[in-house]
Amino acid sequence: MSDGPTYGFDTLQIHAGARPDPATGARQTPIYQSTAYVFRDADHAAALFNLQEVGYIYSRLTNPTVAVLQERIATLEGGVGAVCCSSGHAAQIMALFPLMGPGKNVVASTRLYGGTVTQFSQTIKRFGWSAKFVDFDDLDALKAAIDDDTRAVFCESVANPGGYVTDIRAVADVTDAAGLPLIVDNTSATPYLCQPISQGATLVVHSTTKYLTGNGTVTGGCVVDSGRFDWSASDKFPSLSAPEPAYHGLKFHETFGNLAYTFHGIAIGLRDLGMTMNPQAAHYTLMGIETLSLRMQKHVENAKKVASWLEQDPRVDYVTYAGLPSSPYAERAARCYPKGTGGLFTVALKGGYDVCIKLVDSLEIFSHVANLGDTRSLIIHSASTTHRQLTPEQQAAAGAGPNVVRVSIGIEDADDLIRDLDQALTKACG
Repeated sequence: MSDGPTYGFDTLQIHAGARPDPATGARQTPIYQSTAYVFRDADHAAALFNLQEVGYIYSRLTNPTVAVLQERIATLEGGVGAVCCSSGHAAQIMALFPLMGPGKNVVASTRLYGGTVTQFSQTIKRFGWSAKFVDFDDLDALKAAIDDDTRAVFCESVANPGGYVTDIRAVADVTDAAGLPLIVDNTSATPYLCQPISQGATLVVHSTTKYLTGNGTVTGGCVVDSGRFDWSASDKFPSLSAPEPAYHGLKFHETFGNLAYTFHGIAIGLRDLGMTMNPQAAHYTLMGIETLSLRMQKHVENAKKVASWLEQDPRVDYVTYAGLPSSPYAERAARCYPKGTGGLFTVALKGGYDVCIKLVDSLEIFSHVANLGDTRSLIIHSASTTHRQLTPEQQAAAGAGPNVVRVSIGIEDADDLIRDLDQALTKACG
């Protein structure tokens, strides 16, 4: 879209990054199912490989369909650029890759998706990196965890599985004072409910698999760059501030300014890690984003209604939905997430583990799957699945104890969802 008027979210989710195809006039973004792209001549090829000109070389690095998705997500998040990749987990590694090095650490919230906890506590050790887990409600503990080897701080805006909401601005004040980038996983909230960059985040990551696509068809990830961090303010980020040997001493921050991180993600990250998003996945996600605001409004409306009903049911111990007036995070949710806190929360059942398993097996509308953010309502027992690799202490910290199920409320009729939960609870508790 051309520079000029400031467009609303509903307009941008349909039009940002997209233009009619110049060759055919096709209005929908085509799927450019091509591995490589013909160079105009040898000088053109050399300029592209030297990062002297922007263009398409090879689809591990750049692809026209994926490029539209990158621009759309960056626009909706208020960033200067974005890099799409093969999954949300890939996006997390891509986000850390330019920042970390052997012996360096990331300080992360204890309230994270179980797979992220495993990735940070186990897998990144193989790179020589480490993670410290802190309760981000305790800002003094967060400050104390940051040391000379810390290179990033990581949290989720609306945390999976419990729907816990982070006060991003308060956390950003801590990271700003420490001169560190704040990375926020905005998967569960989406830019419709929360724009972390406007609250002080440096980078935003997404599993585009979830709400952005919204239909459970493809996996994908994205890293969005705010363009606001000064990578040359210290010597902590040599990948971005120091000469890059692979490009004859080019300095990314000096050369590309506020787009340094984005260019590095493509020219180094995708080049060497190869976590590429395929163009068909990008196409499905683009189509999903066109209805993002409409879906998120319905997710929030349904979640409030279902969570309120569950909270009053005598078979339920507690419900973690931050959108409930009874939630300890109700004030924060209203202040930081005024459009709502999404469709994700957990339910603790008085019957414990056995009742949770029976509930999951007795539902008819809810699908028992390891996913969230679908148009369909989904349920899973996190302690025995997505958070199975964690210790009991880690499960409890993440809000995924053995007596808890995670629900992702879809966009069906809310009364039908309540009836389904009611009949399943009757069977489970009978």
